[in-house]
Amino acid sequence: MSWNSSKLDNATLSMLQNVNVSIAMSVIYVIVTFINIVGNGLSLWLLLFRTSPKTPSIIFMINLTFTDLAIGTALPFQIAYQLHGYHWVLGPNMCSVLTLVFYTNMYCSILTMMAISIDRYLGIVRPMLFRETRERKSIAVISCLLMWGLVLSVLYPLMTTDLTFAIPELRITTCFDVLKKDMLPNKMAWATFVFSMVFVLFLFPFCVTIFCYVSVIRKLARDSKNAQKARAIRLAFMVLLVFTLCFAPNNILLFAHTVLKLFHGKSLYMAYKLSLCCSCLNSCLDPFIYYFASKEFRQKLRQIMNLHSLSSADSMKMECKENLYSASEAVRG
Repeated sequence: MSWNSSKLDNATLSMLQNVNVSIAMSVIYVIVTFINIVGNGLSLWLLLFRTSPKTPSIIFMINLTFTDLAIGTALPFQIAYQLHGYHWVLGPNMCSVLTLVFYTNMYCSILTMMAISIDRYLGIVRPMLFRETRERKSIAVISCLLMWGLVLSVLYPLMTTDLTFAIPELRITTCFDVLKKDMLPNKMAWATFVFSMVFVLFLFPFCVTIFCYVSVIRKLARDSKNAQKARAIRLAFMVLLVFTLCFAPNNILLFAHTVLKLFHGKSLYMAYKLSLCCSCLNSCLDPFIYYFASKEFRQKLRQIMNLHSLSSADSMKMECKENLYSASEAVRG
């Protein structure tokens, strides 16, 4: 996002007129949309209808899957917008919805991953806490509602402002690529807004997540079998990969871009826009997190993937049993 003044900065104008970057990001969005809908559609079906009991981790995963599917359904609008030369034709309300979907997906995903890591920490490192299953389920549901409430409260300025901006010299109307300075009253308000996004919704959850997984791995290294320890390490690796590949670049560049823009008149807009594109990749990687985080999800997925081979194996076993039975009858005869 850039801020408008009497004249747009060169970085913003360059990005809006760069056809190659627009096409490259659109191609990434097309691939992400396809993988997102297929992977998260299957995940949601498994989590809702084929996985029980609904443990806290499963509840958090269902919440995460819904946010991922939301971004999957919103991306085609972003693709059309970019291929149309950054010209938004669907009005300010749809622009606000699209922007909210992008950012709620990112920050709800971050908070949900933190919640999954806390649940695993409590279950493995502190098993005596929250032992009652019903109590843990209620806490998980309330936690999901609190996540959405926190994210929407931080992003409230995006819901109350017209995020479209007309650029007569380019004959286009942008959506969230150029923000009005009067969206917030002063520089301090802008700094507080971005600080809340970067530090409250990203850095703090990131630190909590690292602490929980490091504690889990240390506990399992002392007490568990190699297979369980290996799964915990793979899960930690997948979560850290999502954070470092998808979330960290965008939030770091958002902070740097804001500081440079507000206090030095410079811009990192092109890099920030590309990092926003990369942040959507998390919706493709989340199903792998479900696979390593949930034993029930892992078992159901394996059943579906191996259904045909299992049927063949069962048939071979039946044939072997029949052959053995026939042989024993022949011996008796």
